[in-house]
Amino acid sequence: MSRIDAYSGASIFDGEQRREGAVLLVQNGQVLGVVPEAGIPPDCTQHILDGGLLAPGFVDLQVNGGGGVLFNEHPDVEAIATICAAHAPFGTTALLPTLITDTPEIRDAALQAGIAAARAEQPGFLGLHLEGPHLSVARKGAHDPALIRPMNDTDLTCIKQARQSLPFLMTTVAPESVTNAQIAALSSAGILVSLGHTEASFDTAAAAAIAGAGAVTHLFNAMSPLGHREPGLVGAALHTESLSVGLIADGIHVHPAAISIALAAKRGPGRIFLITDAMSTIGTDLQSFSLNGRTIRREGGRLVLEDGTLAGADLDMISAVRFMVHTVGVELDEALRMASLYPAACLGADTLHGHLKPGAAADMIHLDEALDIRSVWLRGRPLD
Repeated sequence: MSRIDAYSGASIFDGEQRREGAVLLVQNGQVLGVVPEAGIPPDCTQHILDGGLLAPGFVDLQVNGGGGVLFNEHPDVEAIATICAAHAPFGTTALLPTLITDTPEIRDAALQAGIAAARAEQPGFLGLHLEGPHLSVARKGAHDPALIRPMNDTDLTCIKQARQSLPFLMTTVAPESVTNAQIAALSSAGILVSLGHTEASFDTAAAAAIAGAGAVTHLFNAMSPLGHREPGLVGAALHTESLSVGLIADGIHVHPAAISIALAAKRGPGRIFLITDAMSTIGTDLQSFSLNGRTIRREGGRLVLEDGTLAGADLDMISAVRFMVHTVGVELDEALRMASLYPAACLGADTLHGHLKPGAAADMIHLDEALDIRSVWLRGRPLD
């Protein structure tokens, strides 16, 4: 029988509630359970932590790059491995490498790279996120308008077929560039459809949700705003119970007051969850990089095109959690849920991810009182 590892000496947050004076048991990379200290098996290997909090690893559904690599520029298995490795020290133990609007050839290469990463069981790899190219030019953000286009039958077939070989697949689309029948077909194929980069009205977005869209991409950014006569996608995101909503919590993309208002207004069971929208700068001192032949500069916490347009975020997930706690005033356990349980549930990955209940992957982080990361484990193995 393989050994059992017992982690004690810290408070344990299992994804829903906090346990004091308890022990987390792990075997074969999976959580066995949380037991009282008196329930530690006699032959286990004990790991005594020096206080702090043991919590589930973070789940990030929108990661464009990291470690000096942008997925669009290097749509291959090596890039996926680099991106996953770059985000792990910041507590992200499961992520979706995200392809920004690009050519069909780059998309196909990215899908094949994701399939290969899944077969290789790349640590930290959860699946892929295709953000575009089926968006609205009017709300393009940093996406190249020359590459934005409607979805056709070939696109639909390609994405549906890729899903069969990927653990999870998410795609951001605008109702201007897809039909509700296409949204329904994607959803029926097990793909998480997220609405974003769109001028869609409230009614149009609500109809897309009925058709099968399950999420909204980076709330407030690159979407029709909340108005008192036309609530837009922001209104639909907060009012529609079935929609879960991604949020970039860096104090640059969304004002803290707007975040607080959104949290108070959101109707469930859909939840607001944290994303980083991180680019290649994470884990590096890079000051500039390229996307679709355009230079993006790193300036004072921002990533911008030459015209000042925000282009992704210079953000890691533990920094987003700290921002939610220290600036927005969200209770720590809820901020941790927003970074782990809620995104996992949105994707349908919460059988294994986002919590530390029996049967979950032993993806864990150890936080100190300052919310600095002391240790990270992926499938029970400590990060080097």
